[in-house]
Amino acid sequence: MSDLVRVAAEIDVWGTILYVEAASSTASEAELNAGIAELTEYVKEVDRIFSPFKSDSEVSKLRRKEITIEAASPMMQEIWQLCLRAKDLTNGAFDPWAVKKGFDPSGYVKGWAADHCIEILKSHGAVHIQINAAGDLSLAGGVEPGTPWSIGIRSPENKFKVVKVFEITDGAIATSGQYEIGAHIINPRDGMVAIGANSATVMGPDGGLADALATALMVDGKDGAAIFMKPELKEYSAWIIERHSDTAWLIPLER
Repeated sequence: MSDLVRVAAEIDVWGTILYVEAASSTASEAELNAGIAELTEYVKEVDRIFSPFKSDSEVSKLRRKEITIEAASPMMQEIWQLCLRAKDLTNGAFDPWAVKKGFDPSGYVKGWAADHCIEILKSHGAVHIQINAAGDLSLAGGVEPGTPWSIGIRSPENKFKVVKVFEITDGAIATSGQYEIGAHIINPRDGMVAIGANSATVMGPDGGLADALATALMVDGKDGAAIFMKPELKEYSAWIIERHSDTAWLIPLER
């Protein structure tokens, strides 16, 4: 640990605080900070394009039908296609077209952008990286050589209680639940509040898809376990806290 140069930053973006940590045994502090500077500009650009709370964002214009997806930026078109794939993989439990006022990919974009942040920092020499976007984390290299990142999952009922810890060297982990902002996830099939689970955590190689899968499990609960049998999701696992009980269960099931 003492041989590592380590930098950290907190960035106010996406309606939350994005926490960034990067370390390297070969890159200088200046190089790592240059990576954080580039990352900061990137996440602000993502916010300018995808924020449903900014009236002049591209997604707001798309929602108001002022532009079509065919006329949208390459970044928006990429997310549109990725969301279509996630909707298909989750059998419609994740559906950013079913929300009020139209397409809102927020449940995919944070994890997707966090993955891109990893690549930006790697291009500046970072090896050990944590990107934490309020429940959506992308991780690389462990906290130091040979030591994975330890990620604690808080109880939806008590934010001061950690109920599960996962150790991850490389990959993404996303958690959806009620937590401080209450019951905010909607079942896209009927427009009602999702009651499938109290909390859902998904781990896998892709942050955007992990985020979408966690949302889908909040909607479908146990009924959503079957989607993890799909070959496209063989690298993903999940941990779910049942609604109105202390019961938790783990995916994958036996294949």
